[in-house]
Amino acid sequence: MEKLWDKLKNGLCGYVKDNGFSDVILGLSGGLDSAIVSVLAVEALGRENVHCLMMKTRHTSELSLRIAQELADLNGFDYQVLDIDPEIARQSEFLTQAFGEKPAPIVLENLQARERGKILMAYANQKNYLVLACGNKSEAAVGYCTLYGDTCGGIMPIGNVYKSDVFKLARWRNGLSRVLPDDVINRPPSAELCADQKDEDSWPPYRVLDGILKKYVDDGCCAEMIIDEGENADTVARVIRLYHLAAFKRRQMAGAL
Repeated sequence: MEKLWDKLKNGLCGYVKDNGFSDVILGLSGGLDSAIVSVLAVEALGRENVHCLMMKTRHTSELSLRIAQELADLNGFDYQVLDIDPEIARQSEFLTQAFGEKPAPIVLENLQARERGKILMAYANQKNYLVLACGNKSEAAVGYCTLYGDTCGGIMPIGNVYKSDVFKLARWRNGLSRVLPDDVINRPPSAELCADQKDEDSWPPYRVLDGILKKYVDDGCCAEMIIDEGENADTVARVIRLYHLAAFKRRQMAGAL
């Protein structure tokens, strides 16, 4: 894990400086990915050069708010909380008039992610910051992300790290010194774009998902080979299908270190 951490840290530092930036900005969600990216940025660039926004909605839990605040306290970066619910409500009303009917739930979920991306880019333009996208390789592979929302950014620092490895990286880094709240490592992952949402409602546990993806994407195994190694045939078919359906998203994402 130390080699991976150093690679990510040095890569981020070099990328930011090579592109003429000194400061970065990212959205904190109360989840592990954005937490890891914020800590990585502090170590790569210095806390004075890292700016984080918690852009809450009615779906943002008190746990997420507490985790984000504790993360800021532990690492000392610039931190601000914004309530974007009024803007989401305004856009929903506008779209209702435009569509002639109420927006579908997926539209409202993605509006939240895109509003956050829009705000981050506005800060970037105003302050000359580079936006960091916080997605991981598992999400990118199966398209669990919103174009022009959480994919928005100049670089995706953990975009080549599978989610199961993000957990390992977090536990390793916290073993050196406590920079992450324990709750952010232990809580079930959720995008919090609707009530009671959990990542693993959409696919198998990350250890299973990542195992299939590593064999298919990294090792070049076919479905039959993966199934022969003991994976469920329906699960393998579903993961591979999601991977290919998400190709258009991956082509438009920020690059990964």
